[in-house]
Amino acid sequence: EEPKAWVWSAVSVGPRECPGAAKCPRGEDCFAEVARRRAASADVVVVNTHLYGLHLGSRGMILPDHDVVVFDEAHEVEDIMSATTGLEVGPGSVTSLARIVGNLIADDALLDHLDSDAARLSALLAPEVGSRLRRGLPDEVSDTLVALRERVTQVTNTVRKIDDRAGTDTATRKERVTKAATGLLDDLATIVNPPGDSVLWVGGTPDHPKLELAPLDIGATLDSLLWNATESGLDIDFGDAVDPDGHDGQVDDGTYGIPDTVILTSATIPDGLAERLAIPPDTVEVIDVGTPFDFENHAVLYCAAHLPDPRSQNYGAAVAEELVRLINAAGGRTLALFTSYRAMNEAADAVAEQVSFPILRQGDRPKPALVEAFSEDAESCLFATMGFWAGIDVPGDSLRLVAIDKIPFPRPDEPLLQARRERAAAAGFSTIDLPRAATMLAQGAGRLIRTATDRGVVAVLDPRLATKKSYRWQLISALPPMHRTKEFDEVRDFLASLAGSAPDAS
Repeated sequence: EEPKAWVWSAVSVGPRECPGAAKCPRGEDCFAEVARRRAASADVVVVNTHLYGLHLGSRGMILPDHDVVVFDEAHEVEDIMSATTGLEVGPGSVTSLARIVGNLIADDALLDHLDSDAARLSALLAPEVGSRLRRGLPDEVSDTLVALRERVTQVTNTVRKIDDRAGTDTATRKERVTKAATGLLDDLATIVNPPGDSVLWVGGTPDHPKLELAPLDIGATLDSLLWNATESGLDIDFGDAVDPDGHDGQVDDGTYGIPDTVILTSATIPDGLAERLAIPPDTVEVIDVGTPFDFENHAVLYCAAHLPDPRSQNYGAAVAEELVRLINAAGGRTLALFTSYRAMNEAADAVAEQVSFPILRQGDRPKPALVEAFSEDAESCLFATMGFWAGIDVPGDSLRLVAIDKIPFPRPDEPLLQARRERAAAAGFSTIDLPRAATMLAQGAGRLIRTATDRGVVAVLDPRLATKKSYRWQLISALPPMHRTKEFDEVRDFLASLAGSAPDAS
C-alpha cells in the first residue's frame, strides 16, 4: 500500500526545505546530493519528464548543464510541463511547515495557529474540489490566505532571532524552516495575485484539497524556460548547485544553460504539438522512422458500429454483451480498456457472469502484479481504466484482443483544458479535444502489437468511430494501418485462425 502523504513528509525533505549539501551535516551522505554529483560527471543522465519539468520550473536548480535532451513519450510533455511549472498551495503546505517549525522552536501558540489556519483552509476548499476559480479566489479563501501570510511571516521573524551559533543541528533546522517559509510566502503571494495568463482551480480530494495554478499557455512558458532561455536574459542563482566538475558551490557564469538540441520522440505524436509547445518553426525537423510491424496483415481494427450511442441508457449493457462475444472469440486473452471506473466495474461484473475465463480488474492488485498475472495466464482478461492505456507491455499469446469502450475524449470539466477550450472558442474541439482523444486512442490500440510476431484485434466499441464523418478520419489516421472492419464474423474468423480452431462465440 502506498504510504500516506504525512508519512512521506516525515521521512523526506522537499526542495523548498533542503538547506543544501554545504549547510547540512548529512550533505555528503545524502542520496539526492550523491545522485546530483554523479549526474554532474556523467555523459548521459536518465530522468523522468516530471523531474525535468521541475528542473525547468526551478530555473535549472536540479540537473547539470547538458547539450541534448531527449523526451520519450513526447505526447505527454504538454501536460507534464503544465503540471510541473505551476504551483500548488493547500492545508498540507501549512501542516508541513508546522511540523518542521515544531522541531526548531517551542511555541505552542504559534503551532496551534498554523494548525487552525490549515483546518480553516481545508474546510473552505473541500466543497470546491474540481472547481475552476474563474473570478479568482472567494473572499473567505483570500482572507484566510492573507492571514496565513502574516502567520508565516511571524514564523520567519521568530526564526531569524535564533542565534546561528546555537549549534550545527540548530543552524540546519533554522535554514530548513527559513527556506520552507520563504517558499510558502512566495507561493501565497502568487496564488493571491495570480498572473493574468494562468488558470486557478481547487484540486486534490475533499480530504486533502489544494489550490492549483498552472500556465494557460504552456508554450509561452517553455519559450522562456527552454527554447529561448538564454535570449530571455534570465540570471539564475544556483545557490548550492553542483557544478560540472562535481564541486559544491555556485556555477561560475550564474546562468543555467539550455540544451542545443531537443528531441521529442513518440509512436503517437499528436498534430500541432510543436505549435502548442511554441517550438520555433524554423528550428523544427520532423522525422518518421516507420515501423517494423506488419499491421495490415497482423492486426484488425473492428468498430462495433451496431452498438447504441454512448450517451444512451442501454449502452453499458450493449458493451458488456459485445465484450462477451469478443472474449469468447479470443479465448480470453483480452485487455479491456475503459474511460471510467464505473464503466469498468459494471462491465467486469456483467462479463464475469457469462464467460469462463478469469477476469482481472484494476484495483484488485497493484498494477505490476496485475500485468504479471495477466501475462502469465494466457486465458485471463484484464479490465482497466486510463492508467493502463499506456506504459504496459504484454507481448505474445497472452494478448490477442484490445477492447476499448469509448473514444477517450478528455473530461469537459477539467479546469485547465476548459480554459484552453474557451480561449480557442469555436476551434476548441478540433484543437483541444480531438488531438488528445486521437493520441490516447492510439496509445490504447498500441498495447496490442508489441513485437513482429504479435497478432490480434483492436475492438472499438464506440460507434462514433464509424459514424461521425466530421472527425472519424482524424481518429483513424492516428491509429496504425490495420485492416478495418465492422463485421463481427470477420473478427471471429481472424481470431479463430490465430488460435488454430474456432472458439465459442455464442
